[in-house]
Amino acid sequence: MTNKPDRVVLIGVAGDSGCGKSTFLRRLEDLFGKEFITVICLDDYHSLDRKQRKEVGVTALNPKANNFDLMYEQIKALKNGETINKPIYNHETGMIDPPEIVEPNHIVVIEGLHPLYDARVRELLDFSVYLDISDEVKIAWKIQRDMAERGHTYDDVLAAINSRRPDFAAYIDPQKEFADVVIRVLPTQLIKDDTERKVLRVQMIQRDGVEGFEPAYLFDEGSTIDWIPCGRKLTCSYPGIRMHYGPDTYYGHNVSILEVDGQFDKLEEMIYIEHHLSNLSTKYNGEMTELLLQHRDYPGSTNGTGLFQVLTGLKMRATYERLTAPEKVAARV
Repeated sequence: MTNKPDRVVLIGVAGDSGCGKSTFLRRLEDLFGKEFITVICLDDYHSLDRKQRKEVGVTALNPKANNFDLMYEQIKALKNGETINKPIYNHETGMIDPPEIVEPNHIVVIEGLHPLYDARVRELLDFSVYLDISDEVKIAWKIQRDMAERGHTYDDVLAAINSRRPDFAAYIDPQKEFADVVIRVLPTQLIKDDTERKVLRVQMIQRDGVEGFEPAYLFDEGSTIDWIPCGRKLTCSYPGIRMHYGPDTYYGHNVSILEVDGQFDKLEEMIYIEHHLSNLSTKYNGEMTELLLQHRDYPGSTNGTGLFQVLTGLKMRATYERLTAPEKVAARV
């Protein structure tokens, strides 16, 4: 890293495995630049290796298999501009490897199963997002991936999901309550009895009242809007596209929800949607569409997943710029 930052901005990205965290992180690197951002996978804080977890009978999702004290100390040190000696969990061997030196960077992203689990770590975060994939979609995605790419049987895939389910429900899922943004992927409501899960309904649940975070909205802030975009301006094959926006409550917090159900056929036409959204934190007209077009091959680019990942990235950039404005940095010194 070339120059030491005056202020380290800490971002948390939470969610189960296979829920799109790596795609989202690639989008963040596009936005900030690879040099500017350091990503820490919290699997590195496993206190038990794969063999030990098997012996004790716990999954990696269980807090007992993770060293939260070390995680907190090291993340706090990074945020204070100090260099750390971070452990490495080797996914190939399932063993814990010798540590590596990690220096503070302008933006440090902690991603994995538990970024919002420990209250001490939550306090350090400047912005957090939880990627929430509904069971129906998660099973369909895992079945497609594991059967096609890894040669697993349907029963194997289902057994693997079910073995993780109790720990997921106990330790991972409840973290949604603490996120500034939840990107929620659900089955479409546009196709009756859909089992393919190729068409998705995606929500961006934005927490109200977070300092410096202005939720994006459709047409009129605070109203409840259902919108079917004009078919002449936005090409979308069957079953079409529906958007929704409105205030709601989520885990007892006031939130604003944006929703897209359906697929975009031509990403170039996203500019039409962009013109009807406000509070996007873009620098210029069309920037959100441009960021989507940059990687049309990324998973989720043709539905609300890609759209809301880009939009959340723009919100993170706005948070970074607010926290590193000259007067903010001067106030800390």
